[in-house]
Amino acid sequence: DPSMRIAYFEPFSGASGDMTLGALVDAGAPVDAIAAALDGLRLPGWRIEANNASQNGIAGTRVTVHADDDAHSRTWRTIRELIQGSSLSEKVKSTAIAIFERLAVAEAAIHDATVDDVHFHEVGGIDAIIDICGAAVALDLLGIERVYSAPPRVGSGFVKSMHGVIPVPAPATARMLAEAGAPVPASNPAFDAVPGELLTPTGAAILTTLARFERPGFVPSAVGYGYGVKEFPWPNALRVWIGETGEEPASETQEILIETNIDDMNPQHLGLLIDRLFAAGALDAWLAPIVMKKSRPAFLVSAIGTGTTRDALVGTMIEQSSTLGVRIQPIDRVKAQRRFETVVTRWGDVTVKLRAWNGRVIDVMPEHDDCLAIAVAEVLPLRTVWNEAHRIGEAFVGMEIDQSGELTRPNRS
Repeated sequence: DPSMRIAYFEPFSGASGDMTLGALVDAGAPVDAIAAALDGLRLPGWRIEANNASQNGIAGTRVTVHADDDAHSRTWRTIRELIQGSSLSEKVKSTAIAIFERLAVAEAAIHDATVDDVHFHEVGGIDAIIDICGAAVALDLLGIERVYSAPPRVGSGFVKSMHGVIPVPAPATARMLAEAGAPVPASNPAFDAVPGELLTPTGAAILTTLARFERPGFVPSAVGYGYGVKEFPWPNALRVWIGETGEEPASETQEILIETNIDDMNPQHLGLLIDRLFAAGALDAWLAPIVMKKSRPAFLVSAIGTGTTRDALVGTMIEQSSTLGVRIQPIDRVKAQRRFETVVTRWGDVTVKLRAWNGRVIDVMPEHDDCLAIAVAEVLPLRTVWNEAHRIGEAFVGMEIDQSGELTRPNRS
């Protein structure tokens, strides 16, 4: 598969808009080119400054946005129209708008306001607009095709806001993390002993909008550290890795479990869904009854696939059912060796499946469909045909089988 250029963030001291921009500049995004692109916002009275910063011997970059403007409170509608009306590239516009929209939805839910009219206080100023749009520009300049992130440390204690003292993480930050299903690191005495906000709403909006919270395999080409303004006993920096990744060779054969819970679909239609999952390449697929919230009876739909069948199985599950989404996780399966042979009964041929472990056949199982066809044609009990095929097939038990599945020696006991 062709390699993909990725950014992998490590928010070990949280993240903010200026830390994100600083990390990307430190990793190679030219600050002059970022500033030139942001002129397309047609916002007066600001400039970006990038300075060297270091702590505990780790050198990085601190980006500061100097803004004349103090009218911090802007509505989401105002900011959206500002970005849409700019001369930024369509890709940068869509990235910046997606980040602000996630922020707007979270803020509106907390303040019980309509999304379009929600007022951005701390994040409505020019500095926040430059940070978010600047991060979108920097990712574009670096040619980043996909963003990943480690779990972001959020901080502890309380922080002052326009609305008064609020807990850390701020309500908007907490909501965005929850909606994105972002993992949060366990508490750590070294960090929690020094209270403060590490993950800001702007930092959370950027990561939860753009990043998958996992670490892919990749070959790094650059590492950047973006320093925040606050000083802590540890380096208050956001680290970003820039690198190339392809699907790892194992990913095509890596088996995955794809699942979804369904409580609003006619159960009579689920049989066809299972058939279509098999047609889409499922190695196995099944249904299990479950009980969901509000004691609703439901079904767990599961399928096992590989990297090559993933998209087809996900598409089938979403298109052929009422689900809103699926869960995917890599799995390891330990398999017994299998081989098919044919035995000759008095009524005709029957395929038998041999099961082997540690290089030796341990079991034989006649194929149901073959036995059924003979039983129907000869008007015999199914067990009569199955028993004879099984008795003849038992001659294979004890045979050795090599890694390629070939029988190598008959049983001579």
